[in-house]
Amino acid sequence: MAENQLSARDLDARLGEWRGGGSAYRALADRIRLLTLDGRIPTGNRLPAERDLSARLGVSRTTVTAAYGRLRDAGFLVSVRGSGSVARLPGAAPTSMPPAAGGILDFSKATMPALPGLADAALSAAGDLPAHLGGSGFDPVGLPELRAAIADRYRARGLPTDPEQIMVTIGAQHAIALLARVLVGRGDRVLIEMPTYPHASDALRAAGARLMPVSVSAAGPGEDSQAAGWDETALLQTLRRSNPVLGYLMPDFHNPTGQTMPAEQRERVLAAAARQGTVLISDETIAELDIDRPGDVMPFPAYAEPGLPGTAVAIGSVGKTVWGGLRVGWIRAERTLIRRLVAARSATDLGTPILEQLIVTRLLAELPAVLDQRRSQLRAGRDRLEELLAARFPHWQVPHVHGGITAWVNLGSPVSSQLALAARNFGLLVPAGPRFGIDGAFERFMRLPFCYGPEETERAVLALGQAWDSLLRHPVPDTGYLADVV
Repeated sequence: MAENQLSARDLDARLGEWRGGGSAYRALADRIRLLTLDGRIPTGNRLPAERDLSARLGVSRTTVTAAYGRLRDAGFLVSVRGSGSVARLPGAAPTSMPPAAGGILDFSKATMPALPGLADAALSAAGDLPAHLGGSGFDPVGLPELRAAIADRYRARGLPTDPEQIMVTIGAQHAIALLARVLVGRGDRVLIEMPTYPHASDALRAAGARLMPVSVSAAGPGEDSQAAGWDETALLQTLRRSNPVLGYLMPDFHNPTGQTMPAEQRERVLAAAARQGTVLISDETIAELDIDRPGDVMPFPAYAEPGLPGTAVAIGSVGKTVWGGLRVGWIRAERTLIRRLVAARSATDLGTPILEQLIVTRLLAELPAVLDQRRSQLRAGRDRLEELLAARFPHWQVPHVHGGITAWVNLGSPVSSQLALAARNFGLLVPAGPRFGIDGAFERFMRLPFCYGPEETERAVLALGQAWDSLLRHPVPDTGYLADVV
């Protein structure tokens, strides 16, 4: 049974410029297939009726029928009685070519495996659980001991913080969605980086935001790193002229480019936001995963002008440092905003699980050692990925980042979507560059994580090489959305 219905209007917005010089039904099917692989059309969602979509797109119903039929044949749609055409992912690679040994390798998720010793920490934390069983178990703000531990961590990093300024959430994504629901009204302008973390832009759109993109670029080999990063002129102009109510930034090891915003730039951006009354969300889920970044960098809100502490809100989680399956995150904000968030939270959930909070409380006490271990893993992963890519794809531009978990690789040609589709045939799931942009941008780029082990990284580069060679032998027809835009 389908979970959600995609309207023809919604699907039209996600399709972007899909038309090309070839067959319209093939172009439409290819675009829907890419959106499904990227997650922009969630599996289980019901696609619009053929008549509705043909009217919306201005094409014949025969075109839509043929496109849906092509998707069914490839395993990307299934007809469910009473539910119409439902998006799905095929159980095997869409062509006769077998996936690599070991099954499908999922590089769409930039996250490390669980921290060694996590199971032991969970068992120890379970011993603390009886002290909390006398209560309701519904905790909308967070355990006092965990809020204190998070505040201590901010203070150690140079940002004075009280436990009353902390709200514990069900991961960072929950924090973004909650902040968007409380701070954004339908039609409000929201500043966002481009490229950006896709689920953040999804959450902001769901809240009714009108996104105002500002570019972030990565430096290629031999290029001046000072020329990369945030387009400060555009960023400050967007704040001044568009007067957004909210901004979403990843100033430390930006996902996907890996860039870090310089301290002086943070000060200027925060000052400009304060003048306009714009609240800036800094996503710090990757902020402490530095490998060899020079100098000390404080949390983003620490650079705000004295007397203007409400300009910046920080969010974090243990999803990247400990394990993605441990769904605990937090919001660091002024007390008045924390109270608003707590009051609004009950509309969607009733609190963060107690046991998971107890586990994180114990782990935060050991975070310096945890981070040392993770940095060692990331250093090895980054260096190995750079080495493999340089040997196999010498024409690709691979930026050397100083931390984080991903590299934003310039492929040299606008073929990211084609390469992502081809890679699946060789057992690799990897998101195409447009997944991190708006309206089909970033076809020259692909995000490759370096947080996996050496065996998985070597498998991934091998699959990319096979996919790249297959494109050279059998180029995918240009369906119109593979424009040379970046």
